[in-house]
Amino acid sequence: QVQLVESGGGLVQAGGSLRLSCAASGLTFSSTAMGWFRQAPGKKREFVAAITWSGTSTTYADSVRGRFTISRDNAKNTVYLQMNSLEAEDTAVYYCATSRVFTTFGSQYDYWGQGTQVTVSS
Repeated sequence: QVQLVESGGGLVQAGGSLRLSCAASGLTFSSTAMGWFRQAPGKKREFVAAITWSGTSTTYADSVRGRFTISRDNAKNTVYLQMNSLEAEDTAVYYCATSRVFTTFGSQYDYWGQGTQVTVSS
């Protein structure tokens, strides 16, 4: 059974940083692409960042490029999202997900975590 467990969310002031983690189990982690998505209240889920199985390629939403960094540690079955220069608009529930392909489309992700809340106060 595949499980994805996010952690690291919380309340932070604008301009601050947070590091999210997503621990995976029940799958061959080193063979899957991973992505981060977010959903703010009243808004649709949106893509944030993705990383290939090897970690050699990454892609980001325009709104976070230059501020967020996705990375992974295949030895720990964990993917990270380092978030710097946080803005109030980054407030959302953040989800990690797995995919067999390197993609920005949520419909192509197979398994999802339960999410972790990030709140940025202005």
